[in-house]
Amino acid sequence: MKIHKEKVRKILIIKLKGIGDVVLSTIVIDNLKEAFPDAKIDYLTEKPSLPLLEKIPWVNKVHIFKNEGAFAGINLIKKIALERYDFIFDFYSNPRTALITFLSGAKYRAGFPYRGRKYAYNLFGPEERGKFHAAQLHLELLNKIGLYSSHKKLYTGIDEEDTKFASVFFSKNFDSNDFVVGISPSGGWESKKCDPTIFAEFCNGLSTIYKVKFLILWGPGDSQDAEKIFNLTKTNSLLAPKSTIRQMAALIQKCQVLIANDSGPMHISTAVGTPTLSIHGPTSPHLQGPYGEKHEWVRLDELECIECNLLKCPKNQECFFYLPIQKIIDKFELLIHKNNLAPFKL
Repeated sequence: MKIHKEKVRKILIIKLKGIGDVVLSTIVIDNLKEAFPDAKIDYLTEKPSLPLLEKIPWVNKVHIFKNEGAFAGINLIKKIALERYDFIFDFYSNPRTALITFLSGAKYRAGFPYRGRKYAYNLFGPEERGKFHAAQLHLELLNKIGLYSSHKKLYTGIDEEDTKFASVFFSKNFDSNDFVVGISPSGGWESKKCDPTIFAEFCNGLSTIYKVKFLILWGPGDSQDAEKIFNLTKTNSLLAPKSTIRQMAALIQKCQVLIANDSGPMHISTAVGTPTLSIHGPTSPHLQGPYGEKHEWVRLDELECIECNLLKCPKNQECFFYLPIQKIIDKFELLIHKNNLAPFKL
């Protein structure tokens, strides 16, 4: 289907699921701005991602997907149809978003040709699953429909108040020459969350090699893990203050490095430009790891059950407990080397 770019004035990006997934979808923004310079770009997402999207200058409006009430779906379909979008990119492509796309009235409807959803689209991304990194998959869809994608920047919205919040905290708690390593124990599934004792062991091991300080970040549901790491590393660490997701992003941006599970904060870190080392067990670093050449990941490749994708681990998280701390330290050193960072060596 030929795309008449000059007739595209309103675009909707559909991306549901976790914050990290939504952050990865922002890789298309610069490419769409270039292809359709006069078009407004809106989003349809879920509520947790709203704060990060609404502060991105290139995002005009954010619609919230609510899976509540008998008429919620009908009302959302009507709302999207009334917007009269010219182009919809359904990067989620599940049965509900496919239906929303189909009934939108948009001339151009792009999505993935998964079974039972092809009817909704007239432009298709690749059918293969598990072949591309989750960020790259968005670009593959653009390429497949003839929109050449050369930009690979991820976005996350931070405003002046968020930056000020982080700057005030850092000025009160760190010296200007401190090498601050962010630690994020967050994880969307329990099986993705490396045990806090392992994070603490890594921090203590790194402290015998480098003069570093640790900022332990946390969000809803992470406070106990964060406090445990802090209590085991308190001579060299600080517990981050309670913060919004944007304030956390601003704190991460002030760190020299972030060490994290496969999680929303990990992807936020790559978006704000902080060199990131992710620790993986049940998920694939090739598909869900930190996106970009400046980052690194670590996992216990030789474990038979690695990358199991199970929400609950039946083997007591051997992928984390058997992971040698030295292996994490080695990847940390590779990370700082490739980013020309130089913490003071003891």
